[in-house]
Amino acid sequence: MPRYPERIVCLTEETTETLFRLGQGYRVVGVSGYTVRPPEARDKPKVSSFISARFERIEALRPDLVLAFSDLQADLAAELARRGYAVVTFNQRSVDEILQAILMIGGLVGCQHEAERLADTLSAGLDRIRESAAQLPSRLTTFFEEWDEPLISGIRWVEELIEIAGGRPIFPELATARLARDRIVDPSEVLRRNPDVIFASWCGKKVQPQKIRSRPGWKHMSAVRHGRIHEIKSSYILQPGPASLTDGVQKLHAVLRRAHENVE
Repeated sequence: MPRYPERIVCLTEETTETLFRLGQGYRVVGVSGYTVRPPEARDKPKVSSFISARFERIEALRPDLVLAFSDLQADLAAELARRGYAVVTFNQRSVDEILQAILMIGGLVGCQHEAERLADTLSAGLDRIRESAAQLPSRLTTFFEEWDEPLISGIRWVEELIEIAGGRPIFPELATARLARDRIVDPSEVLRRNPDVIFASWCGKKVQPQKIRSRPGWKHMSAVRHGRIHEIKSSYILQPGPASLTDGVQKLHAVLRRAHENVE
């Protein structure tokens, strides 16, 4: 028997990307249908969406480890465990927890040193963004909407990345809420808090700026009046792994830097 897992199924993208970045992509035998990073991972068999899986296809791949994420995949993980598979479910919700998950994945496949180097590299990149953000003249207020109906504010790692990028979230009291239902906000309260910038990422569906602009009273909001509604693709920012700590935070920072050019 191999000392470490050799046939790994990843039910979400961030574990796939992490394994590839550790040089262990050859171990991945099945991926989520939503996987886009890295591009070569798209050639792997697709075995799941986010809340459903093709169990027969997974079984045909003979995995010795399945990696899942969050309470939303708890039922999938339980079913796979009942079928006799080793399942590890991560539930990282903060930047620190994302880095910790990378270290844990490295440990699972015997690449602890490589994982430590990757985590250090990602941390250093975040520090560079922080340093650049510190040069901005002010911190613009931001609203990140993770879903449109009901309106849901950003999960913790997103709000932390906005702060790193130079923004100031308007719902700091909700950042630590781990479940989406606990981050539902009233559109009228968003209007009252009047963000300078709106970021939107609707969990895999196309953002409709006109729908945002047409909400009652929102035409008077600073972000809407100045045309500062920006979509950040979910694969960049709602993936709690390397993508959000690189492309995701960089895109947030670029928007905030440009926004300062036409602030009242």
